[in-house]
Amino acid sequence: MKISKLTHPLRGELKVPGDKSISHRAVMLGSLAQGDTEVSDFLEGADCLSTIDCFRKMGIDIEKTDHKIIIHGKGLHGLKKPYGILDCGNSGTTMRLISGILSGQSFESTLTGDPSIKKRPMNRIIRPLKMMGADIKSINSNDCAPLSIVGKQLNGIEYHSPLASAQVKSCILLAGLYADSPTSVTEPYVSRNHTELMLSYFEGDVKTLETTAMIQPEPHLKGQKVDVPGDISSAAYFIAAALMIPGSKILLKNVGINPTRSGIITVCKSMGGKIELISQRNDGYEPTADLLIQSSDLHGCVIGGGMIPTLIDEIPIIAVLASFASGITMIKDAQELKVKESNRLDIMVKELQAMGVNVEGTDDGMIIQGGNPMNGTEIESYLDHRIAMAFSIAGLVCEGETTIKHSNCIDISYPGFYKDLAELSQD
Repeated sequence: MKISKLTHPLRGELKVPGDKSISHRAVMLGSLAQGDTEVSDFLEGADCLSTIDCFRKMGIDIEKTDHKIIIHGKGLHGLKKPYGILDCGNSGTTMRLISGILSGQSFESTLTGDPSIKKRPMNRIIRPLKMMGADIKSINSNDCAPLSIVGKQLNGIEYHSPLASAQVKSCILLAGLYADSPTSVTEPYVSRNHTELMLSYFEGDVKTLETTAMIQPEPHLKGQKVDVPGDISSAAYFIAAALMIPGSKILLKNVGINPTRSGIITVCKSMGGKIELISQRNDGYEPTADLLIQSSDLHGCVIGGGMIPTLIDEIPIIAVLASFASGITMIKDAQELKVKESNRLDIMVKELQAMGVNVEGTDDGMIIQGGNPMNGTEIESYLDHRIAMAFSIAGLVCEGETTIKHSNCIDISYPGFYKDLAELSQD
């Protein structure tokens, strides 16, 4: 994909696709619930389709229409031994969360994925699951996928996680559904809490206190109607574009503003960004709002600590914002980005430098001296959807032309990204 500098403002309204994290969880809990679960605005990206495929292979009937799916749940113990290997594709969420569910089943299963997934660390879930009595192992003995799981009766544990990770926490809580006593997870900071909220919405018994979440075993989950809010991670690219491009004013409709995910809004405001939350509501289990964004004079800031889990997926686009903003931005405590779909820290530093940005990598983040002209160049996406989208937005404010290699990786989370960007870019 070739991107040229935009010479006119972004204008208009947009409804971004449904939240990826919530879409995954709706399929999983809908499959484990009794009765039907109807999901509106489900994200039909490749990652979420991998989750659907896995549960279909375990005997769950899932109907799919244009913007809605219906999951015919079979209850907590209704899954069947899968026919064939469960392929999670590029989805770390699918692999890590489903591992917790599979550990408590009465059958054996094998999980695999694409080459990227086979490099991502899985010991972070293998270790606590083994503490619960699970029979799970890395087939190649490298703490990575493919994974072999032999379902067993699990024991409840009190787990103190060394990192704030929603995937780790969710894996353990989902395994806790099949334990013989309560299971709790304590994190150093609160990670995104979609699993806890949705378990409660499906009538599971979940309690949270500060950084600890606890679940009671063997709940009678009941199918529900789930309206998936717009994904704030997808909205982040348009937020950044509107803030940077002079004269821009856009409205993003029905975006999820869960406080464990909305760090991008906090950071943009701290950089001087004009973002207004209107029509705030909380229909059921997830807070949403319409976001009104206007171009702004941006300045650098410091991002780290407990803020990082609330914007971990948005750091690539925040780095682009920081490159455009005046002054210094320091991003720290973000070492988790080294083990995402790619090493996002090193890649952002390398590719921003190729655009002429004064940026220095650190062990856990980067230091960016922003406000200088940025130049278009050829960007390697490393098949990482968030890298590709972040540099697509950067291309809108760069001099000359920017080429994004392998930009089709964006389909993992946002198949219509360039179409939506074009609609807001019409002169």
